[in-house]
Amino acid sequence: MSVRLSLVVPVYRVEPYLMACLDSIHAGLTSDELARIEIIAVDDASPDRCGALLDDFQANHDFVRVVHLPANVGLGLARNAGLTEATGDYVWFVDSDDWLPEGSVRAVLAALDAERPDVLLIDHLRVHDDDGRRKADASSPLLAGKPALERMLGVQHTAWNRIVGREFLQRNGLRFGPGWYEDVSFSHPVLLAADRIAALNRVCYHYRIGRPGAITATRSERHFEAFDQYDRLQEWIAAHAVAPAVRARLFTLMINHLLVVAGNDGRMLPEHRRRFFERTTELYRRHRPEGHVPRGLKHRLVAAGAYGVYALLRAGYRRAGGRRRKPERTPLVSRDVASPPPSTQAASII
Repeated sequence: MSVRLSLVVPVYRVEPYLMACLDSIHAGLTSDELARIEIIAVDDASPDRCGALLDDFQANHDFVRVVHLPANVGLGLARNAGLTEATGDYVWFVDSDDWLPEGSVRAVLAALDAERPDVLLIDHLRVHDDDGRRKADASSPLLAGKPALERMLGVQHTAWNRIVGREFLQRNGLRFGPGWYEDVSFSHPVLLAADRIAALNRVCYHYRIGRPGAITATRSERHFEAFDQYDRLQEWIAAHAVAPAVRARLFTLMINHLLVVAGNDGRMLPEHRRRFFERTTELYRRHRPEGHVPRGLKHRLVAAGAYGVYALLRAGYRRAGGRRRKPERTPLVSRDVASPPPSTQAASII
């Protein structure tokens, strides 16, 4: 029986979470179902015991292959290494600190068989690492509607919530770029290049948030690498026949995402915020679609390069709403990611 689904699992410094992730992938599967999948686990030169754990897991499961990289390359390039080894018709990138609820692989296989899409999007829950609280993502309702491109662009822009045809990726030359926010320059092009998109309105993934050491919970200057990823995305868009309305939508979502990163105290060091805002203004002016008019106050401030006003407003909002402030969210395009129509407002950025 040929492999239908390759699950690529990049691994780096996740020793406490690794086995739960791997075990969740094959839990409850029959022998016939196991014959249709493979797990490609990529040890990204992890300095803990992850490499040894992977070797032990491979020794006891014939549907597992382990790739040991000689040096750490980062999440995106580790995914590429796993993709090179994959043999399945479809590829699912699963992060090794997350896990799948039982029945997810079975449901995905059934959807792939029924729909035969280029890209299958799935639903997920956001699970807090500290207390286990689970929340639906703000973009989840979009999966209940028609899986048209305009609608699916509003779904959380991560790699792990879309299962993609392997030959489709090869045919379109779609790979991950190096650096943080690697999902940005991958997740949108796979939708834009797809002839057939399907959506599975079922929770098939548990995304862990707030884990110590995770990119989205780390203050670092490396968050500036988001600009490189968005430049890559805009270069891809410019090289392909993307409709003007779609380009405008993606531009708005891009600025939204960068504003979320700029305002996130868990990621942005205070002394970096002005420079990050100024880089956002530069990106705005460099890629602004012809005739684009900014919607919303924050977008107008970015367009004008008015960091001083932005900083004053941000400080005022935080003083006024500190204790009752809701979790940060944005009308979407992460993981590590304006106004009407309503679907544009429906997703949180990670």
